[in-house]
Amino acid sequence: MKKFLVLYRMDMAKMREMMANSTPEQQQESMNEWRLWMEKHAASFADGGAPAGKNTQVTASGASEVSNDVGGYAIMQANSKEEVVAILAESPHLKMPGTTTDVMELLEMEM
Repeated sequence: MKKFLVLYRMDMAKMREMMANSTPEQQQESMNEWRLWMEKHAASFADGGAPAGKNTQVTASGASEVSNDVGGYAIMQANSKEEVVAILAESPHLKMPGTTTDVMELLEMEM
């Protein structure tokens, strides 16, 4: 099986707006939807991932705090990228405003 890096992205302004305008009950309902979706596809996740915190960008000249739209990650496994895309197409993530999901195959590297 191949492995794929999945990056869950969301416009940060839309994320702040969504969090400010949703009730604790709506947030819990959303988390339950995620849990059920993850359970349904558990065999496809090599690592269920987690939310991503603030990021530090490292360059040859140093490090600085920057912002991007990566909200979380997962590592999925499947025979093809198309299989991963089909599973992600029904992800609760895509129901939120301003979201996208990136999928990249993790390639084997000989050392």
